[in-house]
Amino acid sequence: MAAIGILLLPMAARADTPPMLMAGGDFGVIARTPAGAVQQATGSFDNGTVKNVTSVTSFVAANTPPETKDAYTLQLNTNEFGTPLCGDKPLCQGWMQFVFANNGTGGELSIRYWLRSYGAPCPAGWQPKLVDSCYKKSAGMPTPNMPLVTGSMPRYKLTGSANGPHDAAVFTVDGSIVAVVTARELVIGSQWEDVEFNVYGYDDESIAVFNTNAEFNTRTQLEYGGTARPKCISTGFSNEANNLSFMAPPPLPTGTKPALVFRQKKLPAGGLGAGRPCASAVAIGDTHEVTFAGLAYDFQASGDFVEAQAGSAFEVQTRKVSGAPSWPNTSVNRSVATRMGTTQVAMCDGTRLMVDGRPTELASGGSLSLPTGVDIKRAANVYTVTDKDGNGIHVTANAGYTDLEVSLGTWPTRVRGLLGNPDDSPTLLEAKDGTRFRTPIAFGDLYTFGNSWRVASTASLLRPCAAVSTGNPTAPFFASNLDYSVRIQSENVCRQAGVLRPLWLESCTLDVAVLGPRAAAVHVDRQLDVIDGNPPRRPPCSPAGC
Repeated sequence: MAAIGILLLPMAARADTPPMLMAGGDFGVIARTPAGAVQQATGSFDNGTVKNVTSVTSFVAANTPPETKDAYTLQLNTNEFGTPLCGDKPLCQGWMQFVFANNGTGGELSIRYWLRSYGAPCPAGWQPKLVDSCYKKSAGMPTPNMPLVTGSMPRYKLTGSANGPHDAAVFTVDGSIVAVVTARELVIGSQWEDVEFNVYGYDDESIAVFNTNAEFNTRTQLEYGGTARPKCISTGFSNEANNLSFMAPPPLPTGTKPALVFRQKKLPAGGLGAGRPCASAVAIGDTHEVTFAGLAYDFQASGDFVEAQAGSAFEVQTRKVSGAPSWPNTSVNRSVATRMGTTQVAMCDGTRLMVDGRPTELASGGSLSLPTGVDIKRAANVYTVTDKDGNGIHVTANAGYTDLEVSLGTWPTRVRGLLGNPDDSPTLLEAKDGTRFRTPIAFGDLYTFGNSWRVASTASLLRPCAAVSTGNPTAPFFASNLDYSVRIQSENVCRQAGVLRPLWLESCTLDVAVLGPRAAAVHVDRQLDVIDGNPPRRPPCSPAGC
């Protein structure tokens, strides 16, 4: 393929700068234009968010060991789209990639074109690739070796353009650029609505492996003629991956340069990230609710409740049990259930997995794929249930209680229940009948709101689980209500675990006092910018008095 123009501006002086890194995970994430076609897109890593990135490795050739240090690709991928080149092949679709590929000794920028599911033989000038696809690549522009490390990663940007006179890929380092401009092989035009950007393995179907605790925020910026924020969709197009986990996402920026931002981290063994990058909410400890909009409030009722409803096909419920007699004004999640389409899955009492009402054994490391598109996985005491639309739950089964994370495959999405907010506003809660409550929410209003989301026994997804008594607390109960010595001891456990943010430290302190030291773990590394929806609390008293 002849390149119409190739530009190279100086950047060699920066080639010896330490590398940096970026991630993907089990699931992809794409930014979808809210209106009109994408004209140009840019992927980058937010300055100040890249931490602890010291190495990335992947296979360079045919997935043959050993892996090569500093081998990776940055991929800016379009969605699949219709093209006349597919002819009468019903499953065939076009696909484009703007790729910077670094093999450990040098890099190359190029544009890659695909006819996915074309089959054999390929059209003239195209080569067979992977199982049933055809592939064509532009002329490439070589670069020096560009490692991914903490110091260098925020300086890298990859831009792709497919709706000008030609297709163009640009790799930028501190304002110096490498560019490839070429006559297009496929025309995406108005069909370009999705953009996927991340760090991936170098070779076909390989994985980019980062060091433990490497983390960064990835930014996918769209130019489409508007300023509304992109939609977030939990899916992906690349055949490659990385070993990072999605973490609770930062806010989605808007403005003149609309972008999707998500956080990734290589967690230590046993660490639990977000199920999906687009939107997540939690109900943890005894019981701290953090909504999809980032509102944190304590909810200490017992019984069955709707945590989240998104559309008609996805619902999550919890069965909360009172902490009486020791802690009568607290409650914890005893059991969790979800309905995904026609499939119902429950984790009963933290010990029994029930699928459509039937006991189901699943060993640690095991997985189960159902005909309805629902997948269930277990890693030690963590159960993950996901549907074909990218919605999911993580249930961590602890001794006597469970921690819950709910994630959504598409955001923005209207969510109702204890974890929903009307108009996606963290200052509002909405009862089932539509009544709205402004936060911080008074004690009486909180349980009026909560009672509206109680589930009748006939409608409960938790019927296979052990029954509990129902009720509401008689008074608020926060860390400041603890005995002074218990509060200080519990707070020290949380601080030693690394929980330092004030709101999470207060929640952690209460959990450790009520549930024991292991309850601190769920509060470590939570990054949501939450609003405190609880009413003002009195300062804690010391032995000398209040």
